[in-house]
Amino acid sequence: MRIANVEGRLVVSTAAGYVDVASASGGRFSHDPQAAFEVWDELVDWSHALPEHEVPGAHRVTEDAVLGPPVPRPRQVFAIGLNYRDHAEEVGLAVPETPAVFTKFPTSLTGPAASVRLPAGSVDWGVALVVVIGRRCERVGEAEAWHHVAGVTVGQDLSERGLQLAGSAPQFSLGKSYPGFAPTGPALVTPDELADPDDLELGCGLAGGEVLQRGRTGDMVFGVPELIARLSAVCPLLPGDLIFTGTPAGVGVARTPPVFLTAGDTLVSWITGVGQLRNPMVDGSAARRGSAGQP
Repeated sequence: MRIANVEGRLVVSTAAGYVDVASASGGRFSHDPQAAFEVWDELVDWSHALPEHEVPGAHRVTEDAVLGPPVPRPRQVFAIGLNYRDHAEEVGLAVPETPAVFTKFPTSLTGPAASVRLPAGSVDWGVALVVVIGRRCERVGEAEAWHHVAGVTVGQDLSERGLQLAGSAPQFSLGKSYPGFAPTGPALVTPDELADPDDLELGCGLAGGEVLQRGRTGDMVFGVPELIARLSAVCPLLPGDLIFTGTPAGVGVARTPPVFLTAGDTLVSWITGVGQLRNPMVDGSAARRGSAGQP
């Protein structure tokens, strides 16, 4: 199953295209994409019974509809640092013995084609597989971990490196949580749609330019089952929670000289079998001056 958020409404992919879940189900399910995770098993069963092509009573979604983040209001957003050995090596840090966990605040979420306003500073990229929890899990073992996953999506872990690394204690969560610093989408894809959900190709680059990152999720230091087991041993993972599982080598801060995103860039991020993000970068300085009341 593939679901998406079209202009704030939950849609499901069919052979005929995306259809509105609330209309197709006769009101059985809410139009709210976030509500899907509270009735995840029922939604999956219902989607499997949909006709191959036209769905009676369904509202068809047009091709030019605006996609939002598949999970717009998660209660918890976890993110994992240094989860690829080549990335740890490129930034000169040791591979962690336990997952390096931080958060991206939910207000940083945006859609797969949304423009991102760049704050002053050095904004870096970091493509990531994002895991979406579908069933509450607490103290879950690795063998059962995928059973608690609703699906996966493409994510970008954007970072303002100056704020992130300022001071004696790094501000990982704050430096990675400006508005728009967590693009996700274009859809949530259930694990059964993927040949091997533990080994997916991912990467990002600039539109019309070079490939910046390319890797495979099979090279993660801590794979999805282990991350879920370790996180759920500490706190419950709730339906609709997100886990940004880390980024491979190729980030801008590790280049010589360092390279960062600038207004006019379009960052293209992908995971094979899942989809693609395409986010234009725009100058955020005018918006910042206006919000501060400055000339």
